[in-house]
Amino acid sequence: MFPLVNVIVMLGMLVVVPAGLRLVDPVRLAPVRRMWPLFAAPGAVALWLPRGPVAVTLAAVYASGTVLLAAQAPRRLARTRSFAPVEVAVLTALVTPSVAGLALVAERAGHELFGFTLPILALTVPHFHFAGFTAALVAGLVCGAVRTSALARFAALSVPLGTLTVLGGYFVDDWAELAGALVLTAGMWAVGLLTWRDVRSTQRDRFTRALLAVSAAVLVATMLLALSWAVGEAADVPHPNLTWMAATHGLGNALGFALCSLLAWRRIKDMKESAV
Repeated sequence: MFPLVNVIVMLGMLVVVPAGLRLVDPVRLAPVRRMWPLFAAPGAVALWLPRGPVAVTLAAVYASGTVLLAAQAPRRLARTRSFAPVEVAVLTALVTPSVAGLALVAERAGHELFGFTLPILALTVPHFHFAGFTAALVAGLVCGAVRTSALARFAALSVPLGTLTVLGGYFVDDWAELAGALVLTAGMWAVGLLTWRDVRSTQRDRFTRALLAVSAAVLVATMLLALSWAVGEAADVPHPNLTWMAATHGLGNALGFALCSLLAWRRIKDMKESAV
């Protein structure tokens, strides 16, 4: 399982985060984006090394980059003075990679942080790159594109709320985590519906439409898997194991949702700029 998880995490570190930063605020976040490879490359190497001081040091370099990114959130809030749904989603996207960075350092040190097992810490790293950073970012982009929609505002708020409730559920019990999964799933399905119905339908470029269609369709399946796992854990009924979840839910969200979404939104942004 973990070689696949490592590949997914590398995609998040090296591709998804810098691509997302270009969509959030290409001017003000440009310094962080330019520096990001200096943090992400050591973090990617740390994934493949045996646990120990070298892996911890490299993981800490990456964690420092995520802290630098999280520091942009209060700066943005001070500038916008807004808790509009779009802003809540963007602020969440800026902060959540720091959770992944902390989990990576602890896992590479072999330290069961807050009592979480090492496998759970290892899976927390991709979760907060994709369910944290990417999901919140895309929810914000969708909300920004469909500003008059109450469903879009719901998506922009429920995705961050669901992600943070899942995190809080780690400290409470499986039922609290299930509640977070329900909220997150509702938000992600709203993102998928709006992407398919409102965003995709306005695009003339076929490839962009195809990317948006894939990202929306994938969410239906991957979030059903997430719900099945959360229900199974809470109710102690048969459910997919972590290896199966990594190969389906994890890989599907990384490639089908995150990568396709960011590529599509980058194309949308480029086409708008070229039309000006």
